[in-house]
Amino acid sequence: MRAVICSSFKGIGALEFGEFADPVPGPGQILIDVHAAAISYMDTLMVAGRYQMKPALPFVPGSDAAGVVLAVGDGAQRVRVGDRVACSHWHGGMAERMVAPEWGVAKLPDTVGFEIGSTVRYAYGTAHYALTRAQLRPGETVFVSGAAGGVGMAAVDVARQMGAKVIAGTSSAAKGEAARKQGAAHAIDYSCEPVRDRLLELTQGRGVDVYFDNVGGSLFGTVSRVMAWGGRILPIGFAGGEIPSLAMNLPLLKNYSVVGCYWAAWIEREPQESQVADEQLFTAVAQGILRPQVSEVLPLSSFAEGLQRIARRQVTARIVLRAKPRHA
Repeated sequence: MRAVICSSFKGIGALEFGEFADPVPGPGQILIDVHAAAISYMDTLMVAGRYQMKPALPFVPGSDAAGVVLAVGDGAQRVRVGDRVACSHWHGGMAERMVAPEWGVAKLPDTVGFEIGSTVRYAYGTAHYALTRAQLRPGETVFVSGAAGGVGMAAVDVARQMGAKVIAGTSSAAKGEAARKQGAAHAIDYSCEPVRDRLLELTQGRGVDVYFDNVGGSLFGTVSRVMAWGGRILPIGFAGGEIPSLAMNLPLLKNYSVVGCYWAAWIEREPQESQVADEQLFTAVAQGILRPQVSEVLPLSSFAEGLQRIARRQVTARIVLRAKPRHA
């Protein structure tokens, strides 16, 4: 099969596009004929050896895909050959075929295309799980950093649908406008605006109820000082390149919490609960309640262009790689 191949942890420039052995589903696994694969910031870390887990070399990067079930391993019962599905796993998505564990596969509604379908499980799953863990209530204020990225846009969408007032934090005015179109009530351009002052202004001095943090770094330090009483910080990722620390007197004085919300670990530990969440999310997408955004669709062979743009933080929403012609 044709695939993107990572033979060393030397980053995007060392990746190759060529022939790779077809994967074979083992017990409890599903083989998918990939039509579309969404790429993410996690993929850029994985191929550079900077993610918290390292696959055995060589491997095919890509955690999110959508396509049609080709084969079902022993013991797998939730899907059948021919079903349209979305799937996620640590790697394997940037190829013509992918193997995923059964708990990483969700049926795709007929009205949801493969390109949109490939973007939902990781980004929307993360957002939904985190905001549910935070026990977000209607009327609360959520500040989403990195709000124009894939997970950020999903968080804006899910928080909006849950009845929250969303403030988007972005690195440019254009990205802020994209977040507003997704449902954010306000946007703060932290490349040029005083974040602390703007958050206090927009919350009438109360501070932020829920902080959905995709960026980390110094921004985390700023927002950790403007949390509302009883607030919740959700550490999601560290796209800014720095894992931050928290002065523990801050949650003490404001009675706020830091809530762990690692979706990928949760779906492995609680597969039945995650399957229910998948069904809810895809139903909401099919009904137009949630609105995943794809900024661009590229052929699979143009993987490096997409990954480089994500690494440079030049992407709004998701870039999807097409592994099959649109009519397939």
